[in-house]
Amino acid sequence: RVEVSYSSNGDKTLRKFYRFNVTNPLQVTESVTRSGDATCLVSITVENIMEKQGAADGAIAVTSIGFDATDGLAAKQINIIDEEDESDESNPIHNIMKRQSSVKLYDSSVILQPGDSYQYLFSVKAESESAALRGIAFGDELGKAYVVFTKTLGETGRLYSSSVVCPPTSYLTDDGSKNSKFVVQSSGLSVDVAAASAQRSSFGQGNGSLDEILPVTVEPIDPPSTMRLSVPEKISLLVVNHSNQAMNLQIQMRLSRMSGVVVCGPSYVTLGSVPPSGGSCTIDFRLVALVAGLFSVSGCFIVDLTTGMEVEQPVLFDVFAKLPADGVDEEEKKENLL
Repeated sequence: RVEVSYSSNGDKTLRKFYRFNVTNPLQVTESVTRSGDATCLVSITVENIMEKQGAADGAIAVTSIGFDATDGLAAKQINIIDEEDESDESNPIHNIMKRQSSVKLYDSSVILQPGDSYQYLFSVKAESESAALRGIAFGDELGKAYVVFTKTLGETGRLYSSSVVCPPTSYLTDDGSKNSKFVVQSSGLSVDVAAASAQRSSFGQGNGSLDEILPVTVEPIDPPSTMRLSVPEKISLLVVNHSNQAMNLQIQMRLSRMSGVVVCGPSYVTLGSVPPSGGSCTIDFRLVALVAGLFSVSGCFIVDLTTGMEVEQPVLFDVFAKLPADGVDEEEKKENLL
């Protein structure tokens, strides 16, 4: 609203009302992938939607982008390293004051024409001791992404995304059925089971909750991404009892459910009594790759020796079995077999 005062046979005023169509020039979408018990990868896509709004000149310069993580979490942007900039860091003057030319400053900004989009990647990790101990479970709020941009006439703006939350584990599909064919390595399955168990204890019994389907979870500790053909390798497995009572457990690696990469040596180990509500133990197995290729390590079962209950575990991890290089030391093979 604009009001003008003027004099014409006395003091008079003139009021004028203006209406502007305020639109958002950018659209921000998020995608989250689990990457461990206490880490998530957040993909942020920024799209210039001015073309859809009929703007004549709708170029947008994204000057900066960031991610405001919630308390206890820390976010770090994953960038492509510029080799020239890395080499300049050896200069002490560069460390004191890093100056950029106008061309480099322009290139560091992402220019989005109408209809264009750009993707950013952030790693969100648990930073505080309590958050790292608990992990990041399904439904936990990770934070919000923000974008600072400049339009063609110099107008600046700042846009926040919606709250980003941790997605559910891939062990269960949308309809609640098991999906044992695809479980991302280090997907945080045990964290989701522990959270489901704590929620069920607080709010009563639930039907078909994750901790009822998987009262005991088995997860590999730093599993290898590659294995050499015919060379056994030790794998450490973490067994966690999420139920509310102690269980007399035995872990089994069933050869009939394994392909490509199989167990080498004893196929089962009796764990004894494992305490309830997060009680855990670590056990080692040896695996060997029989043929080259990409395989999923499966066939792991947990058996309660008291009740006879069997809990089939999802795929432990994926591994690429590669052919050995020429001149592999035979003594090393013998040592691994022993």
